[in-house]
Amino acid sequence: MKKIAMALAALFLFILSSCSKSNKTIIRMQHIEEGVSSPTSIEELKDAISKYEERVADIQLANGQIGIWHKIVATRYLDKKMYGEALKSFQKALEYYPDNQNLYYYVGLCAGYMSHAAMDFDADGYSEKRENYLKLSETAYLRAIEIEPRYARALYGISVLYIFELGDDEKAVPYLEKLLTIETKNIDAMFLLARAYYMTYEFDKSVEVYDKIISLTKSPERKAEAEANREIVKNAAFSK
Repeated sequence: MKKIAMALAALFLFILSSCSKSNKTIIRMQHIEEGVSSPTSIEELKDAISKYEERVADIQLANGQIGIWHKIVATRYLDKKMYGEALKSFQKALEYYPDNQNLYYYVGLCAGYMSHAAMDFDADGYSEKRENYLKLSETAYLRAIEIEPRYARALYGISVLYIFELGDDEKAVPYLEKLLTIETKNIDAMFLLARAYYMTYEFDKSVEVYDKIISLTKSPERKAEAEANREIVKNAAFSK
């Protein structure tokens, strides 16, 4: 195991150092290391191709491992609620895995948390930095959903963002409706959808969702919460 770790470390250092060298220098190093200089015959050319293919495979393997390590580091930061550092590491991981919906989800999650820390206390409590974090969060969630349309966590995440951070309940509705076709007994999503219906004056739909929560939940507290909210919605509908 020690030898493997040393080999990986050496390969990692090689990749980092290669980034600062010119292409000519890298090629010259490869000539020396692989024993390839100026192939001319068919056999020499085939041998050179084989050796360089192995080098490319090694670099691809190392790059993939670096991406995984960035994700692991990001997860550790996330566990410690160090959202800024986690966000940076997830973004680095995306450089290696740009089509990974999980990484986009975590970027959205961390950016949403970081928007809370971007308050401008010298002005009116709102800053351009906060707005940028919220835009990043929205974009990341949308990209995750684009890659995996049935990605429940991203559907829930963007709904929370629209309702509680951006104050746009109407935008959350289609995502929550879709989520509940995937996770039909997701009580948290139902509460969000009932609230979104209420805020967009869809009172009958809101009552219907609260009724469903009451029939499904095993929690006395959640049932009581749904019953209380249902009465609020009914009163609002009556006075409409």
